[in-house]
Formats: sequence, C-alpha cells, structure tokens
Amino acid sequence: QVQLVESGGGLVQPGGSLRLSCAASGFIFSVYAMSWYRQAPGKERELVASISSGGGSTNYADSVKGRFTISRDNAKNTVYLQMNSLKSEDTAVYYCNAIRNREFWGQGTLVTVSS
Repeated sequence: QVQLVESGGGLVQPGGSLRLSCAASGFIFSVYAMSWYRQAPGKERELVASISSGGGSTNYADSVKGRFTISRDNAKNTVYLQMNSLKSEDTAVYYCNAIRNREFWGQGTLVTVSS
C-alpha cells in the first residue's frame, strides 16, 4: 500500500538545523511532484516547499526562502527538507505530500524550535 514516512524531526535551538526525510513506497515516486507542508498549533496547514518529479524545479514559501532546501533522490524514493537558521516560528508538524493524478500524505513529524 502507499506509504509516506517522515523522519528527522525533533527539538532544536533557534539558529540550528534539521534535515527531514520522507521515504515513499507503494507508488511510482519518480513521476510525482513532492512537497513539504507544515501546521503550527492553532494554524492552518501551509505549503513550505515543493519539487517537481524530476527535481529540476522547486518552490518555497517566502517565510523559508534562503533557509530551507528541498531535494529528492528518485533512486531512493526519498524527498528531503534541509532546514537551516531555524526560528521559533518554524515550530510545527511537518508533512510530506505527493501529488499527480492522486494525492498522498504522510503522518507528519514534529519540529520544535526552542531554547
């Protein structure tokens, strides 16, 4: 069955870095665009970053531009989110998303930025 499994979340101090991973299975990963979304407590889910199926095109929310980098390895069926210069406002549950003719979601991984 289709699975998107996020990992790499945790507690980090402001200014620190984390790398999230999302391992995909059960569908043809290489033809799906992939995205990272996040949802902070009391807020709506928002798009953080997206990457095209081949990896040649990326997009970022203004709030993370220059700090976060999305990438993918189609040989490993994995998408990554490198997060640098983390701020307290980056605290959220981060979700992996796959979309083409169907849409899939992971269960999320919690990122807490706090001193």
